[in-house]
Amino acid sequence: MAELTREALVEAIAAAVLERVSGHEDRWACRDLAAGCSPDHMQHMVRRGAERFGLCAPARGYPASIARMIDHTLLKADATAAQIETLCSEARQHGFATVCVNPVWVATCARLLSGTETGVCTVAGFPLGATLPEVKAVETARVIEDGAHEVDMVINVGALKSGDYRLVERDVAGVAACCRAKGAVSKVIIEAALLSDDEKVKACVIAKAAGADFVKTSTGFGPGGATAEDVALMRRVVGPGLGVKAAGGVRDLKAAQAMIEAGADRIGASVGVKIVQESTGAPAGPASGPGGY
Repeated sequence: MAELTREALVEAIAAAVLERVSGHEDRWACRDLAAGCSPDHMQHMVRRGAERFGLCAPARGYPASIARMIDHTLLKADATAAQIETLCSEARQHGFATVCVNPVWVATCARLLSGTETGVCTVAGFPLGATLPEVKAVETARVIEDGAHEVDMVINVGALKSGDYRLVERDVAGVAACCRAKGAVSKVIIEAALLSDDEKVKACVIAKAAGADFVKTSTGFGPGGATAEDVALMRRVVGPGLGVKAAGGVRDLKAAQAMIEAGADRIGASVGVKIVQESTGAPAGPASGPGGY
């Protein structure tokens, strides 16, 4: 982004995206043939400029293990060492993509999960995002040294809502650059429940421009969690090049499937074991886990 035109460019892109999707949800709601992806419907989209179609399979077509899409999460302030050990044990057993924990537990999780396919995810500027960009970058570097493979940072929500897009971009870019240099994955939590659709678009545009690898719906500690509508909007904005993570309030397999069908390729949940059990037909566990997600 050019320094003098950053704000104008963000505004223009957000306006264009919102104009494209406003009032035309049927053009984006295509999930499978039974849900409206008929030849006529697809031809209708081609006439309006579509060059490629992304079709999400129905529930029976998901990977054999949905666990590889789940960040098994425990971010409560009162998490104990015993609970962290249980989290990692469950991750080893079920093969989750990562465990997502607060920074203080990263080294412990890295040790407990050494030699497994499960990575360690942690957070920066969490949960408010209202700290300095330099602090988030330093926090990111430190947790990667401790063994983190992925870092979920919270944007400066107040700066975004104030229209200070330069600060938001600098905020994200510092974390993204640190992750990239150290071989880690950066995810940007936009806290969608605090934003208008226009602001959600702007947050995603900035995250993409700043070099992030994922955009993520929520901290799980805000006024609301992930919705399929927000996931779909975020996917439209960032396209196929970035990941989209749905987090906050994903309590069962049905909710996880709704997020995946909307465009999510990662789920943050404290009930990962329950979701996996439901996906395999095993008796489901408790409705909510210890992680606050």
